[in-house]
Amino acid sequence: MRSWKVTTASLLSAAVLGLATQADARQLRHAVGHPPGSLAVDAAEAMAATVARESGGSLTLRVYPMSLLNMAETSAGLRDGIADVGFVLTPYHAAEYPHSNLISEASMVMRLMGDHVVGREGIIYVPAMAEFIFTKCPECNQEFAKQNQVFGGIVGGSSYGLLCNQPVKGAEDIKGKRFRAGAANWSRWVVAMGGTPVTMTGNEMLESLKQGVVDCVVVSTPEVPNFGLAEAITDVTMGVPGGLFTTAGQNINLRVWRGLKPDERTALLKGASVAAAHVPWSYHRAEHEVLADLRKRGATIHETDPELIEATHTFIEEDMGTIAKYFADRHGVKRGAEMLSEFRALLEKWDKLTTDVKSVDELAELYWNEIYSKVDTEKFGL
Repeated sequence: MRSWKVTTASLLSAAVLGLATQADARQLRHAVGHPPGSLAVDAAEAMAATVARESGGSLTLRVYPMSLLNMAETSAGLRDGIADVGFVLTPYHAAEYPHSNLISEASMVMRLMGDHVVGREGIIYVPAMAEFIFTKCPECNQEFAKQNQVFGGIVGGSSYGLLCNQPVKGAEDIKGKRFRAGAANWSRWVVAMGGTPVTMTGNEMLESLKQGVVDCVVVSTPEVPNFGLAEAITDVTMGVPGGLFTTAGQNINLRVWRGLKPDERTALLKGASVAAAHVPWSYHRAEHEVLADLRKRGATIHETDPELIEATHTFIEEDMGTIAKYFADRHGVKRGAEMLSEFRALLEKWDKLTTDVKSVDELAELYWNEIYSKVDTEKFGL
């Protein structure tokens, strides 16, 4: 079924050409908390192949899926040098990354951009957020530096829905039920709709569904195979709540970054642009295939009650103000409303830029040309 899986054989073959001698090469440890075979790990392998090729073999990455550091450990592990590159789950660490999390939490705004963005949400949101952090959010980069990290770009998936062990398609179905929500915006939505949010890592979702600890998980459909959830899901509703999960997928240990040559830093960023494109592209390609597989297994795919969709749209509009106020009151973010306004303009820009993209390679090249290639590797993070 996995026709959408990233393949790296051709990249790896190209990478071996012109490699530096083994004595000259430096290998970095890339920690990814997702399990082997997941889309995030596939993208990390594509990044590794790109870095090896672009650096002429002087720099390589070894990817550690869910082994060196798990999802909750990666932020501190990267800070402390256990890993050199890390898939940092910024929404798991509200106090450490408030400015970047403010933008992450605004992702449900994609539901307000119209039906023409459906199926492209991550493809639009990921580059807009990366460009914002690289060019318009010095506070974000200061937060990463305090954690001994350098920002290496954003990854994100496809739109979020409700994957449940019982039918949930309207507001009345939500009341009294427990929902695993991976970030505060979805937790607020659950509360507003009458449910109870439960915080846990992605690695805990399967057992929680099977044991009835939660009734639903708020995730995108490609997370079903990524986390082996199919056996626990009987009902799916994708019309709400919307939004997507974004995070700093390729952050680099600050000491490691400063110890690299400028061209090696450029190679890392070229690899990061490839991973940034592969994740949302692969997630969106996987959406329909995963739903088809769930149907074959006996799950029911529900149409969402129109009143719940309307209530969700109202919530999203109001939540933009809530986000700015919350981050100001709780984390001292002084210009939240300004940040959200600037960011929404970037979303409109990237909506237009990605409208006619036909392949993941074309998308990666667009990300590279518009964002990552413009980072001055002789100054950034130094």
